[in-house]
Amino acid sequence: MSTEITSLTTFLESHLTWSSIMSGELATFTLLIVFAVLLALEISYPKRKLPFKQFRQSYQTNASLFVLNNIVISLLSAAPLLMVAENYSDQGLLSYISNPAWKTLLSFLLLDLMLYVWHKASHRFDCLWMFHKVHHNDPYLNVSTAFRIHIAELLIIIALKVVYIITLGVDKTMVLTNETLLALFVMFHHANISFHGEKRLAKVIITPYLHRAHHSTERNEHDNNYGTVFSIWDRLFGTLTELEPAEIGIKNSSPQTVFGLIKFGFTSENPVPANGLKVNLKAMIAEAAYYKAEKRAFTPGNELRDWLEAKREIIRMVYGDQRINT
Repeated sequence: MSTEITSLTTFLESHLTWSSIMSGELATFTLLIVFAVLLALEISYPKRKLPFKQFRQSYQTNASLFVLNNIVISLLSAAPLLMVAENYSDQGLLSYISNPAWKTLLSFLLLDLMLYVWHKASHRFDCLWMFHKVHHNDPYLNVSTAFRIHIAELLIIIALKVVYIITLGVDKTMVLTNETLLALFVMFHHANISFHGEKRLAKVIITPYLHRAHHSTERNEHDNNYGTVFSIWDRLFGTLTELEPAEIGIKNSSPQTVFGLIKFGFTSENPVPANGLKVNLKAMIAEAAYYKAEKRAFTPGNELRDWLEAKREIIRMVYGDQRINT
């Protein structure tokens, strides 16, 4: 293992000159080229055949949302992460590491770990899933789905990256390199493609094969494979699953237009139960909590516990494994 790490650091050292002259224009050009290549592969060798009308709608919606998000970000601040890095690059924890290759490697690994934790939290907490479900509601997974991000979620991610940059003291070159690599990997693992050796590659990085499972309509399937670049975090924390999902997206109907998605991200409406009946969920939870309290002879101090237990039981009874917000 030490041999592989030594080889990696040697490789990084030999390529630091390229990274130091990497400009925003070069990064943008690289991303456009990779996007075009992945799009061509999706069209020529798709993993799943998508109806042209839905395929076009998905691309139009995701591209429009990407443009809108970038307009908002530009109005707030021009290249906010680079501006922060310019002021804090000589501070932070990385300043104690003299080897530039180790700095580069460590900054990228920690960024990927931070995004893993954030991604997992977005599935676990309803207040975050409310925004993140916009990314999951694309029923036709493709490379453009990488850009289907609600503006509120994007702003939260930027805030987290600002904290990461200040804490570690990441410089502008590393920020630009890291952001470019992240974008490349995110486009790659959302692409509607499959290739020989993909499962072997998935032992190291997140591939389309792994990420398709993450976009499954089934909660017990999509609450896995949170990694952005490396699959090591999912393997380490027990959140890796290897399967081919039957369906992509989220259950029940949801908007597929730009402004519909923005509004959708600010709603926490319950999905329609499978039997199509409308239920008063809060009343059912309250009644179940009352019976739990009665069994405890209404002993004080258990009110919250009774409510949460009742909530979990009623949700499981009514919705099965579907994610709901109450």
